[in-house]
Amino acid sequence: MGYRSSISLQMLLFAATALGQSPGAADKSTAASAAAIAGSKENPAAVNRGAKLFATNCGGCHGTNGKGGPGAPDLIRSVLVLDDEKGILIAPVLREGRPDQGMPKPNLTEPQIADIVAWLHVQTYAADHRTTYTFLDVVTGDAKKGQAYFNGAGKCSTCHAATGDLAGIGKKYEPFALQSRWLQPRDGRGATSADSPRSAIKVTVTLPSGESVSGKVDHIDDFNVSLYDSSGEYHSFAREGTTPKVEVHDPLKAHRDLLPQYTDADIHNVTAYLVTLK
Repeated sequence: MGYRSSISLQMLLFAATALGQSPGAADKSTAASAAAIAGSKENPAAVNRGAKLFATNCGGCHGTNGKGGPGAPDLIRSVLVLDDEKGILIAPVLREGRPDQGMPKPNLTEPQIADIVAWLHVQTYAADHRTTYTFLDVVTGDAKKGQAYFNGAGKCSTCHAATGDLAGIGKKYEPFALQSRWLQPRDGRGATSADSPRSAIKVTVTLPSGESVSGKVDHIDDFNVSLYDSSGEYHSFAREGTTPKVEVHDPLKAHRDLLPQYTDADIHNVTAYLVTLK
């Protein structure tokens, strides 16, 4: 997959010894993670497992594509992730969390950590080489099975209709783009204007005085939140812990929550069905 050259497990153990630690109990988790990551870095199955694990355990804050969310950073462009080799930098964070920065300790096994690291590496590689790879035909599923899933187990028809909001979607987008849009709907992250796609995400800020302001999100992180209210007026607030209270209303959350539940067959079948909606 074109990964960067990696530090060997022997070098990890040598470094631990050089720091005055024996490669024993204190280093078992690091060694186990490094060994697991070394074995999974070119394994597509590990990357697929990592995608689902990331969506389940991290997607709620960082987005299922890792590009960040309200109050959580973009991991695909994170210096820590970009500089990582064999999970040396990422694994400790996944193992212990960052409670001081609002990230709780995840309950992940070492193999699960390795799978998430493998997936993150693929995402950063793809982002860096986004103009050099070729998209292959994604219409490999069964359209009839996709329709049955859409109207049945997937419960897609509870919010969408083939003759309503999805009418003609098969001719509006190429298959690859169509699949990407329904799996990971875009929220316009990074936009700054009130009429941007990101305006679909709304936020309510409640001040200690009890006064509240609601509107379309412009920017939000651990330190600041800004928005445009219904009249178009711009508001910006500094954040310190849970003050002021910030409530995010994301209409795309349901899509993100469903991502870990799809099987590969579900994805291909639904895509094949949506392509037929001309």
